[in-house]
Amino acid sequence: MVRVDKDEAARSVIVAMLVATIMMPVGLIVYQSLLDQPFFSPRAAFGWSAYLYIFQDPIFWQALGTTILLSVGMVVIAVPLGAGLAFLLTRTDLKGRRWFESLVLVPIFISSIVLAFGYTVSVGPSGFVSLALRPLFGDVPWNLYSLPGLIIAAGLSHVPHVYLYVSTAMKNIASDQEEAARTAGAGTWRVMTTVTLPLVMPAIVFSAALNVLLGFELFGLPLILGDPSGIVVLTTYIYKLTTLLGVPSYQLMAAVTVVLIVLTLPLVLMQRRFLRRGRSFATVGGKGGRVNLIRLGTRGQVVALTLLCLWLIVAVILPIGGIALRAFVSAWGMGINPFNYLTLANFGNLLDVPSLTRGIVNTILLSTIGGGIAVIVYTVVALAGHRWKGLGAAALDYSVLLPRALPGLIIGLAFFWVFLFVTPLRPIRTTLIALLIAYTIVGLSYGLRLIQATLLQIGPELEEVARTTGARMMRVRRDILIPLIRPGLVGAWVLIIIIFLREYSTGVYLMGAGTEVIGSLIVGLLATGAVDTVAALSLISIVLTAIGLFVAMRLGVRVHD
Repeated sequence: MVRVDKDEAARSVIVAMLVATIMMPVGLIVYQSLLDQPFFSPRAAFGWSAYLYIFQDPIFWQALGTTILLSVGMVVIAVPLGAGLAFLLTRTDLKGRRWFESLVLVPIFISSIVLAFGYTVSVGPSGFVSLALRPLFGDVPWNLYSLPGLIIAAGLSHVPHVYLYVSTAMKNIASDQEEAARTAGAGTWRVMTTVTLPLVMPAIVFSAALNVLLGFELFGLPLILGDPSGIVVLTTYIYKLTTLLGVPSYQLMAAVTVVLIVLTLPLVLMQRRFLRRGRSFATVGGKGGRVNLIRLGTRGQVVALTLLCLWLIVAVILPIGGIALRAFVSAWGMGINPFNYLTLANFGNLLDVPSLTRGIVNTILLSTIGGGIAVIVYTVVALAGHRWKGLGAAALDYSVLLPRALPGLIIGLAFFWVFLFVTPLRPIRTTLIALLIAYTIVGLSYGLRLIQATLLQIGPELEEVARTTGARMMRVRRDILIPLIRPGLVGAWVLIIIIFLREYSTGVYLMGAGTEVIGSLIVGLLATGAVDTVAALSLISIVLTAIGLFVAMRLGVRVHD
């Protein structure tokens, strides 16, 4: 009994510490939203003035409506395309599908602020492609800085999120019913729409809910593609509140954040419910797993490859190619051949500015060493909650969901307030530790899920045998569980590195002299018009992410559930 009590006490302490770390910033947000002034003001008093202000502000309602339209538009574009790509790459004999499976996931690992900048320099009003096509059409035939342009860019860049879950579900179903439909004379399109897609409908619904959630969290794309034309969403509304009013407006920012939590938390709970219906959305049980690929034929191959390549060009090649070209030229514009102005000066300039050099070094340190520390934290939490039932397990489960309902921008802002509000923590605010804490919370649900999935692959028999021989749970974890999940921990570390590399909004409010990171530097530099520097930093971010992906693939890390 003593041993059991000690194990339960250790678990309770770990869960309590995690819940406190999560609830402290969330609680401070709610507290700040109920004040009429910033919390550090001696004249701050409780009241509903912040909520009254935003609910009477037409810009808030405009931002809310635009956010809803953006989220719905993302679903309309991303879900059909993602599900269609999943069908082509998992259920048909499409040529080169193994290569395409890796390329399709690329946008997931590229920071949205980088992708947005890539669209600007490729298909923006003065983008390379726009300038090349202008003589043919007399003007640029599209408007990137518009709500339709923003929706299309966001929808195309989130196709991989749908593909990830739907393709996993499709790999878990047998092809018997598809073969029966083919035998009855059904074509590929009819097989896909009437047989395959209905079987994986839970995964499709989950992906739709996920895209709605991601639409509410979007910051980089709306900031770059929407701000020039006055388009405001909830995240950019929060970001611009202080600028609009000219004074610190923490209470208004907090009130909008609470509204955002109320809107997004139900979506997170809905995702959790879908995930619990079955691992990886396995819609067909039994023997399953036998898949006979559908033959597309010559015409079908051409059509499928054309559509797939078109999406890759628009969603991957254009933004990344635009950044790669812009990073190596010193001049561009109408009538200018960029290849006559190739230069390395944009990268040399990074070395002349200490803050930019520190930003690159800090990003590498935070993603590698910080990512390792985060994985250790996730492992401790996962082991504490492993095969645990009761109120403590429920508290752990639901507390992990809260950060998922908050954009990285808000988590960074909340921890900034924590470090200001809690006097003993103030020295941390000016160090990379502050960023590491915030980043760890941002990646909590994803990293914890990776490790928990690895732990669940270990049969309980090994643990039971060790316990019957008198081993304490601590020793079972140290001598049995950790050695067995070590490969999974390495994979989780590599993926967390990539997540930390692509994170940009969390550090916007926490960044200061000495704590610069690439993503947050890009957000700040875009406002100054330093396009050359932004292009160089964006390309470095892409290269670092590519290295992380290469290492992940070499280690056999799978992104699929």
